[in-house]
Amino acid sequence: MDKSSPSADTVRREDEDWWRTSIIEMKPGVIRYRGYAVEDLIAQRVGLAQMIWVMTRGELPGRAQARLLEAALMAAVDHGPQAPSIAIARMAATCGVGLNSAMASAMNVLGDVHGGAGEQAVALYQDIAARMEDGAAMAEAVKAGLASFVALQGKVIPGFGHRFHPVDPRSAPLLALVDEAAGQGVVSGRFAAIGRAVEAHLAATRGRAIPMNIDGATAVIYAELGFAAPLARGLFCLSRSVGILAHAWEQAQEGVRIKGPIPRDSTWTYDGPAPRPVPPQG
Repeated sequence: MDKSSPSADTVRREDEDWWRTSIIEMKPGVIRYRGYAVEDLIAQRVGLAQMIWVMTRGELPGRAQARLLEAALMAAVDHGPQAPSIAIARMAATCGVGLNSAMASAMNVLGDVHGGAGEQAVALYQDIAARMEDGAAMAEAVKAGLASFVALQGKVIPGFGHRFHPVDPRSAPLLALVDEAAGQGVVSGRFAAIGRAVEAHLAATRGRAIPMNIDGATAVIYAELGFAAPLARGLFCLSRSVGILAHAWEQAQEGVRIKGPIPRDSTWTYDGPAPRPVPPQG
């Protein structure tokens, strides 16, 4: 054999190292997530919220942490067919595609504008917290953090105000759970304080209340639990996928074919050129 050729063991190792992951170990008869055997996780009744934490963070959370995470995930599952992602799922379901295709169509529109506010709010809260760690007082840190955000992203502050709800009914109960967890030492409570300080600052500077919405409240929870800001968007996608699935399934049961964004006896507003002849060609 050519001594310059790699050995079979070397080739096998290179093949095995093509994909490296610390997330899952799997071989015949063995499945371990982050080192935890799946049969043990099942036996210990580890729930989905705990598994989301294990898979994204690497460790098994405590039950109290998992309950807080689960509350955030539960609260954002759906907001009705007027939400673009839900409407898209329902329209896709009338086109004869499977549930997975309807869900994928919906998930693909969860971007910076529709679906990204939670990530942006976590980043804002974390920026304010970093300024406080550098010695700034709460009010100063909030003012500077908001000014920095507006300069980079515009005047719409993520996590505050709602185009439909004067007061988002989901926010106060979620913050109450954070307060309870902080009282038990499960979380620090500092991001809840930051969120409330942002809300107060906006009311004072804009002359009207701009209450915290679901994105701002879940962002408080994700920040309190130590999730990185980009993961907040992924967590929202996981949450909203439940509503997307439910709506796609409900729509599929109706048997309606090709349901568009407006009733079929209605037409859109046309504002193009008036009727005109096609000029002679050639």
